[in-house]
Amino acid sequence: MTKVYVIHENSEWTVHLTNRLEELGVPYEEWHLDEGTLDLSSEPPEGIFYSRMSASSHTRDHRFAAEFSGQVLAWLEAHGRIVLNGTSALKLEVSKVLQYLELEKSGVKTPKTIAAVGKQQILKAAEAFAGQPFITKHNRAGKGLGVQLFQSIDALKAYVEGPAFEEPVDGITLIQEYIQSPESYITRCEFVGGQFVYAVRVDTSEGFELCPADACQIGDLFCPVGDEVEEKPKFQIIEGFDDDIIGKYKDVLGRNDIQVAGIEFIKNADGDIYTYDINTNTNYNSDAEAKAGKYGMLELASLLKKTLEEHYSVSVNI
Repeated sequence: MTKVYVIHENSEWTVHLTNRLEELGVPYEEWHLDEGTLDLSSEPPEGIFYSRMSASSHTRDHRFAAEFSGQVLAWLEAHGRIVLNGTSALKLEVSKVLQYLELEKSGVKTPKTIAAVGKQQILKAAEAFAGQPFITKHNRAGKGLGVQLFQSIDALKAYVEGPAFEEPVDGITLIQEYIQSPESYITRCEFVGGQFVYAVRVDTSEGFELCPADACQIGDLFCPVGDEVEEKPKFQIIEGFDDDIIGKYKDVLGRNDIQVAGIEFIKNADGDIYTYDINTNTNYNSDAEAKAGKYGMLELASLLKKTLEEHYSVSVNI
C-alpha cells in the first residue's frame, strides 16, 4: 500500500504530525534515520516522502543523522520519488551561509556576517565589527548553538580562548552584526506547500527560546553571555499579517524546492527587516495556534494527504 513516509530523527518533534495524519486517516510510516543501511541496488517503496531532518540532530547523539538522510534523500530523488523538503532543503537546513546567500538572491536583507574556521580567524573576523556589538553563532545551528552577544573583541577573545567555547560541528563559526530591535520580539513566518500560513510574534523580553515546539529548548537568536532562560517566551499569531517580505520568502522557498519552512526576522529601530534563519524542520506552538484557530501540523498533514491522493490516485478516507 502506498503511504506517506516521514523521515526524521526526533520522535518528540514528529508525534504532533503523526497524530494529525492519523486524524485524517493517512497511511504513514516513520523512518528514524539516526542510523541504518542503504542498499544502492534496491528501489525505494512507492509513496510520498517528507523530511523533517534537523540541523541540531547531532546534539541528540545522532551525529550523522543529517549526513545519512542526505544520502537517502538523494537515492529517493534518483528514483523519481516525490520528496517534500528533499536534498535542496537539507542543504540549507545545515548551513546558515547557504541560507543567507539564497535570501540575498531574492533581495532579502540579512545581517552582515563573516564565516570563520579556526579560533584566530574568528578573532580576526571580529575586527570588522570593532566598536559595535556583534554575535557569534554556529553555521550548522539549531537550539541557539554557539549564540553569544559580545560588546568587544576582548570579550570575544576571553570566550574563544576559554573553556566555555563551543566548537561548531562543521568547524564554521559565524560572526554577525547585532540587530538592535526597539521592541523585544522577533517574527516567524510559517509556510506549508510553499504558501504562507501565518506569522507568529515571539516575545523575547525574558530570553531567547524561540523554537515554537512545546518541548523545545533555547532557540536561535541573540543570547547574552551568562544569561539563563527561566521561562518560555510568549508566542502570538499575528492576525492579518501582510508584508512584501512574504513574496520574497516564497521566491526563496520555490527556487530551493522547499515546501515547508519557518523563516525568522527582526526589525531594527528604522523598521528595516533583517532575516536570519530558515528552519526547514519547523515546529508550531500549540497554545498560540489554539487561540488563533490555525494549525500548522494540520495544514502539513492535509498537504501530505493531498499529495498522496494526487500522485497515486488513491482516496484517503477518515
